[in-house]
Amino acid sequence: MTDTQTLIENRPPSVAGLFLERVAATPDAEAYRYPVPPASGQGPDAWQSLSWAQAAERVYAIAAGLIELGIEPEQCVALASATRIEWILADLGIMCAGAATTTIYPQTNADESAFLLSDSASRVLIAENAEQLAKARAKRAELPELAHVVVIDTTGVETGDWVIGLDELEARGAARLEKDPELIKRRVGAITKDQLATLIYTSGTTGRPRGVRLLHDNWSYMAKAIAATGLVTRDDVQYLWLPLAHVFGKVLTSGQIEVGHVTAVDGRVDKIIENLPVVQPTYMAAVPRIFEKVYNGVVAKARAGGPAKYKIFQWAAEVAREYAKVTQDNFRRTGNATAPFALSAKHAVADKLVYAKLREAFGGRLRACVSGSVALAPEIGYFFSGAGIHILEGYGLTESAAASFVNPGEAYRTGTVGKPLPGTEVRIAEDGEILLRGPGIMAGYHGLPEKTAEVLEPDGWFHTGDIGELSNDGYLRITDRKKDLFKTSGGKYIAPTEIEGAFKAVCPFVSNILVHGADRNYCTALIALDEAAILGWAKENGLAGKSYAEVVAAPATVEMVDGYIQQLNAGLQRWQTIKKFRLLPRDLDVEHGEITPSLKLKRPVVEREYKHLIEEMYEGTREK
Repeated sequence: MTDTQTLIENRPPSVAGLFLERVAATPDAEAYRYPVPPASGQGPDAWQSLSWAQAAERVYAIAAGLIELGIEPEQCVALASATRIEWILADLGIMCAGAATTTIYPQTNADESAFLLSDSASRVLIAENAEQLAKARAKRAELPELAHVVVIDTTGVETGDWVIGLDELEARGAARLEKDPELIKRRVGAITKDQLATLIYTSGTTGRPRGVRLLHDNWSYMAKAIAATGLVTRDDVQYLWLPLAHVFGKVLTSGQIEVGHVTAVDGRVDKIIENLPVVQPTYMAAVPRIFEKVYNGVVAKARAGGPAKYKIFQWAAEVAREYAKVTQDNFRRTGNATAPFALSAKHAVADKLVYAKLREAFGGRLRACVSGSVALAPEIGYFFSGAGIHILEGYGLTESAAASFVNPGEAYRTGTVGKPLPGTEVRIAEDGEILLRGPGIMAGYHGLPEKTAEVLEPDGWFHTGDIGELSNDGYLRITDRKKDLFKTSGGKYIAPTEIEGAFKAVCPFVSNILVHGADRNYCTALIALDEAAILGWAKENGLAGKSYAEVVAAPATVEMVDGYIQQLNAGLQRWQTIKKFRLLPRDLDVEHGEITPSLKLKRPVVEREYKHLIEEMYEGTREK
């Protein structure tokens, strides 16, 4: 048995246990950083730190406070909040009480929040602020089991018997611990690996979401497996902005506890660009939309600098892609990421002119980024790789506790999601579906045994619903979602995400694109443009002062996008080409239910909402 196998197989039953071990091992080391806005509301945030011991003091107080409220092991405590330091402390407190966290996105409306609270039988809700509390108040009559609401930010909140502040919960917990100092140690020591730790509800495109039951052992395994990859070390600084209600964000908190590095926490997406030079992270995780936005922003800035500057950028971008492809291929064949002298010389010039400034915008110390949730367009990945920002794509699902595959450090391959985490098995079914088995796989869907049986075989193999290919040396490439594949009326199978990703690589103005063509005789597309990028273009093209809707409706905009469509089509098979497209009057968003909080496209929702535009593109055609 290897050291890695021993490390993973001898894991403790829970992350709560790992947390106690981490606090005992490095009590005075920095654990977390978080922003504190200035009292005046003006100027930059101040960043404060918590050591592991200081974090533990709050975590144990929260755990004891929950026990004081009557929370028993495996009972659910819901957490409705954006990503912030209190989310992590509360989640750890829930786990240290032996309870289970029900995660709720702050964007979730009152009706769906009530469903999640009811379906999980949550006894306590930890709500971020008055807005989240109001949803619970509006549905209180439908939630007889919800005994208490704990509010993190009590601004504008009237507390009482049913509602208390987080500070009050911690005070009650601290008082309980004074009388019973060993309380948390006993609770954590009693946790078994098969106890429920987390209920994360998958975003349903139709019907109600399903609660994925993740056990304490799932997270303990993830913590050990992430550490075993060697991708992160004690000296790292992670910038964590992802939604912690999503499994991708949540798994990062487990890995950090095992490794013991610093995490800077701030879920305000509009603060990412401002925070990166301040935090200077060595690694961060993100979804492809963030990299696409950065890429589009860089292109827009270069174009705004005039024709000469834009031409230099275009040259540098092509050099970056060529350099990345050559060095990755050489590393795969020889173990050395080398490039020919002429290409290396061009790359060195481009680095001084373009890439170095881009790296500085990320804080200047970034070793790597991990990308997940959906596929990153390879051409965008190659651009960042060649610019010295190494994006390691990974793969997993809520049902597999997020991390099943990740690209290995130097040996990463753009366009793949890497190799399985230690302890995870994979096989490809006859129809191309990816099947997974291992300690990260869920226990099942909450209260839905029939749905569980549809995806989880008795011998532990989980059907992901994704289509993929494995290389001879174990790298996985995702080709599409099984349910997203469609067949044209001419009998040709189409993988829409492959086409959509290719378009994002050629068009710097696109935000979201949906390719349609099931049972039709050609493919069409609905396209939403990035507001900041297209309004910048509008100023330079005689459309200054126009609204977003007016700009996307302008013939000049349609003509410009059509040029990129033709560029896309030149690289596609004839049956894959986009024959017609429509620009949407606004971008897709979470509030309208068109994308998930992790920025995944909800195809059925978008197709229903814009059915009239789809039908318009097929009017007058004869289906075959």
